[in-house]
Amino acid sequence: QAQLVESGGGLVQPGGSLRLSCAASTSVFSLYTIGWFRQAPGSQRDMVATITRRGTTSYADSVKGRFTISRDNDKKMVYLQMNSLKPEDTAVYYCNAEFGSVSHYWGQGTQVTVSS
Repeated sequence: QAQLVESGGGLVQPGGSLRLSCAASTSVFSLYTIGWFRQAPGSQRDMVATITRRGTTSYADSVKGRFTISRDNDKKMVYLQMNSLKPEDTAVYYCNAEFGSVSHYWGQGTQVTVSS
């Protein structure tokens, strides 16, 4: 009974684009802040972007101007559009659902590799 399911990861060349998708259950999508986090080998898991149920967005400085997070209320989906990708963007990307300042759910993760 997964509450969050990610898809869209893969291998892309530097400067390329990729769009990640997070499918959420109805209750989670309606009430929770949804975010994307990433974890590179040997590094901690860091926030990339978040979007509230009202559509307010927030981005890490490292991706500002390159990544865009959005919601589709009909499909119950959250997307992360990634443009101008760099090798340092390589990581496992995780979808997260937060409520009451607590991270309640995590997706299984999807690998993004940026390499020539």
